[in-house]
Amino acid sequence: MADVVNFKRFKKRAGREAAAQLADVNRARFGRTKSQRALDDHRVSRANELLDQHKIGGEDAS
Repeated sequence: MADVVNFKRFKKRAGREAAAQLADVNRARFGRTKSQRALDDHRVSRANELLDQHKIGGEDAS
């Protein structure tokens, strides 16, 4: 004889497992530490400053 299955619990468990799997994928895609984000921001701002230093008369030299 087969085991009795509560469909409500089964659907909830399946939903939780799907959400956990999606969370793992998102952590791999978007998961960066605060220091990594700060370092990237610093690099971008530094590059922009260096480009601004090469402007002539408020316009691009090129």
